[in-house]
Amino acid sequence: MAAKLIRGMGSSFKICTCKRQSGCAHPYSIRFRDATGRQREETGYPTQREALERLTKLYNEKQSTPRQRAELKRELGKQRFGEYARTWVTRQRHYAAGSIRATNQLLDNHILPALESRRINTFSSTVIEDFIMAMEEREVGLATQQNAFDALKKVLLDAHRRGGISEDPFAGVIPPEYIPRQITIPTLSEIHALKQVATDELRVIIDLMSGCGHRNGEAYAANLERMVADDAYRITEQIDGVAREPARLKHRKPGEFREVPMPATVRESILRYEGTHGTDDNGYLLRTQRSPYWAHSTLDYQWSAAKKRAGITRKLNPYSLRHYFASNCLSKGIPITDVADWMGHKNINMTFRIYRHLMPASIGRAARILNDGL
Repeated sequence: MAAKLIRGMGSSFKICTCKRQSGCAHPYSIRFRDATGRQREETGYPTQREALERLTKLYNEKQSTPRQRAELKRELGKQRFGEYARTWVTRQRHYAAGSIRATNQLLDNHILPALESRRINTFSSTVIEDFIMAMEEREVGLATQQNAFDALKKVLLDAHRRGGISEDPFAGVIPPEYIPRQITIPTLSEIHALKQVATDELRVIIDLMSGCGHRNGEAYAANLERMVADDAYRITEQIDGVAREPARLKHRKPGEFREVPMPATVRESILRYEGTHGTDDNGYLLRTQRSPYWAHSTLDYQWSAAKKRAGITRKLNPYSLRHYFASNCLSKGIPITDVADWMGHKNINMTFRIYRHLMPASIGRAARILNDGL
């Protein structure tokens, strides 16, 4: 039988059929209403005293919460996920335009079709696990699974922080793990072959991506003013390859930048282009006949044409040039922490996952080096 406390505090009980529940070994459970008014249960308390102490603590916390705040939490919890997610996206002012676009695509294609109508306060670990299993059954790619999971987690943890969800719905959930497939790294001869048949503009893109580790959009924003030293290039922005307009860097706040080493080959390439074609009033190098900025479609067209003229049949894409940059750094013994920083990775774990096999410090080499010290 449930052990009653004062009105509104909740109850403690055992879920068993033992005749003498007070003496059996089964744990106690508690039932209560949280600050949002939702009835909840917890179990696993060895003694009734511990169960009652937990109920008392929960009750005191609820009582100390101002009525207006509790009402706001209650209303927040009643919202549908679709409504909350759309509002959440508009609050992410630190997101670049490309990140907003990618998040909306994940919501529209993978998250909202499954969860749009669910109320915020009904999310639990079971709901999250069902969502992951549904993606697996639809054979959604692992990279997309992880991105969708990460987007969902950001939205729901925001709701949890604001009180719409009482307990962390991701507690105990095993997220989908994306293991990057084997990357394709162009050879130096392939890069030279591409540059020989490329347009002057594409040649600058190739040099910045393979020599300095630029992303596509960062290379579109090539600017003479960013050469802050003979051997250093400051990446301050990117060009949104869809909207064809300047945007802040990925994983950076407005005004933030990163500096990367600039080999003499890249410096000479930029100066050669500037000497032939000049720049616009703001120092930007690359433009097209119809637009002051490059776009992804421009790069895709010119890259495909250059590959065909160079006779390259391997599955190389412009991003392969970034892989070449990382490979070149790591094969020369440059620390992977520096490489991750130069490439603008948010988390060094991703750098390790993709490029660790390129690092020269194998177990055998490490053993030999350690032996020299012994």
